[in-house]
Amino acid sequence: LNTIPTFKQSIRPYIVNIIAVLAIYFLFQSLFDDGTINRYYQGIIIMVGINIILATSLNLTIGFLGQLTLGHAGFMSVGAYSSALCSLYLKSSDAFVSIPVDLQFPIALAFGGLIAAIFGLLIGIPALRLRGDYLAIITLGFGEIIRTVILNLEFTGGARGLKGIPFRSDFLYVFVVMVITIYVLWTLIHSRHGRAIKSIREDEIAAEAAGVKTIYYKLQAFVVAALFAGIAGGLFAHKPIILDATKYDFNRSIEIVVMVVLGGMGSITGSIVAAIVLTILPELLRDFAEYRMVIYAAILIAFMIFKPSGLFGHYEFSPNKVINYIVRKVKK
Repeated sequence: LNTIPTFKQSIRPYIVNIIAVLAIYFLFQSLFDDGTINRYYQGIIIMVGINIILATSLNLTIGFLGQLTLGHAGFMSVGAYSSALCSLYLKSSDAFVSIPVDLQFPIALAFGGLIAAIFGLLIGIPALRLRGDYLAIITLGFGEIIRTVILNLEFTGGARGLKGIPFRSDFLYVFVVMVITIYVLWTLIHSRHGRAIKSIREDEIAAEAAGVKTIYYKLQAFVVAALFAGIAGGLFAHKPIILDATKYDFNRSIEIVVMVVLGGMGSITGSIVAAIVLTILPELLRDFAEYRMVIYAAILIAFMIFKPSGLFGHYEFSPNKVINYIVRKVKK
């Protein structure tokens, strides 16, 4: 009976995490308000939040499900254009329903995520019956097809790009969506559904023999990852002046995969840290313009040689663990 956690013990991690999240938000917001962090660095921090959403969502399929997919930028582009077109429609005078301005952006983000999830379902049904390299090739082809289609459609702006999108992706929106994404993925991974997903990674044949509906759980993880990739695309679409489909090419998908691998496949904490490092690192190397990409590549290669399991491997960090560690040390 002593091993059963009390109500206070079970609720404490949530309270600690909420306090930590609020502290981080108010710290950055105060630094923005007093001008300590200028608008240029604010843009980098916002981009860090978007990349965290992308990396953690892709980790669900690559790290926890064990399926290599290379089309995450494709889902991001679907969400970006769907969200942007929805915003342009809602703010136009032709909209048949008058929706408050404060609700237009959340609706646009939800719409972008929904369309990306539908695409994830349509692509996932045939693709997830394959494994390994075949799945990677199909998802890679999907991403390139989506980009090519967008570049040749008139209502998306084609090669000229989509203009007139309102700037809505401020720090508050990105931070809230990032926290929700991390919470949903963490909860999913630590549920019975998450255990089923991880069992597929360990041994798909054994999982199926044990009664796990492998196709269902593979599709579930794929759709959830696509959903959050679409929402991240919606946040990114409301950040630049012109939405350009060339920003969602194969290289963008590889960048997100590198964040997952570098952080540790199967570690949400690792994806968060890797997204922060790989977003800030190119900016820190701008003074070395001629050698920036060489240094960047060398650092990645060094990490992969000396830490092949990633920065965190399967380890997860939480403020509650730190507090428990400090309490144990004090008691000694």
